[in-house]
Amino acid sequence: MAAKGSSKSIGTKKQGTKKNSAKPSMDLIFLLLVLALLTFGLIMLFSASYAQGYYRQDGDSFYYIKRQLVFAFIGVAAMIVISFVNYRVLEKLAVPIMALAVVLLIVVLFCPPDENGIRRWIPLGIFSVQPSEIVKFAVILLFAKIIVLKDKHMKEFKHGILPFGIILVLISALMILEPHLSGTIIILMLGCIMMIVGGANLKWFTIAGIAGVIGVFLIIVTGTVQYAGSRVDVWLDPFSDALGDGFQTVQSLYAIGSGGLMGVGLGNSRQKFLYIPEPQNDFIFAIVCEELGFIGAALIIILFALLLWRGFTIAMKAKDKFASLVAAGLTAQVAIQAMLNIAVVTNSIPNTGISLPFFSSGGTSLIMLLAQMGVVLSISRYSNIEKT
Repeated sequence: MAAKGSSKSIGTKKQGTKKNSAKPSMDLIFLLLVLALLTFGLIMLFSASYAQGYYRQDGDSFYYIKRQLVFAFIGVAAMIVISFVNYRVLEKLAVPIMALAVVLLIVVLFCPPDENGIRRWIPLGIFSVQPSEIVKFAVILLFAKIIVLKDKHMKEFKHGILPFGIILVLISALMILEPHLSGTIIILMLGCIMMIVGGANLKWFTIAGIAGVIGVFLIIVTGTVQYAGSRVDVWLDPFSDALGDGFQTVQSLYAIGSGGLMGVGLGNSRQKFLYIPEPQNDFIFAIVCEELGFIGAALIIILFALLLWRGFTIAMKAKDKFASLVAAGLTAQVAIQAMLNIAVVTNSIPNTGISLPFFSSGGTSLIMLLAQMGVVLSISRYSNIEKT
């Protein structure tokens, strides 16, 4: 009897060891959704940018797609590598990453401005770094870390609102100096989402929301800030200044209207031939609508919606609060940017210059975005390991 019992015990131990040594893979559905959006984005970027490249980049129709393919390769490699790294190291790095982001926001203010007088990029020779993309990641990490530390006191103003508010005010002030209004809006929205998900008292957001609406209304009505008033006027009636401030929006609406249900066909857009400014960037979705029609545009929106669903599923299944908050924040960032970009292109909100994730041309944004998707995949992988 003793020998049998001993044998059974040894067998159980061996099975347990085998089970614990298993290496569950990352969330395959989330990975496929990311790769689908990236592939779709690269195809549309080439279609939207080749005319711009030919006329603006010394006859090089492949100028934008060549650069984006390099960034995509680096980003996918970073995503895969990061998916194998335990996400918990980011909790220790949250403060250093935020410190680096703030330093970069200060450095960029001393860099040469572009033709529009805007300072958003730090030139580093063959490429440039956009600090605002790093700041988004830093805010998510640091807010998740603070929320975990103050978990039981998040309902209190001094713990659940004040420290986060100070950080957001500092970052917003630096970004407005660039100026980078769209990036500021995204970071403020991200911060609020992180605080709400973390358990902050909703009454403070209600009060802040009402105060914000009243403030914006007074600014517009009194004309305190002419720039804001003109933006709203153009948004309400872009055709009132169709050759001036409303030009980009008007051309975007022409593109969307031309697309109809099925589109004019991939590569057949007319508005990308120097009608829509920056068709490879903020207004690439207008080219999608023109070439692929309502069906193609709807498919892209569905892919973003599925990515949001899968990202929040990973967040809900995470084994600790830090992982859950980070996965939710990184997924929310993609959803916020996609939603705002599409709203701008369709003139649902005033033009604020927001890029479309996975689609718009840009090295820092694409590499950072794919690296952040790697963090979500890491959370899914290590959550599965702990299950086993």
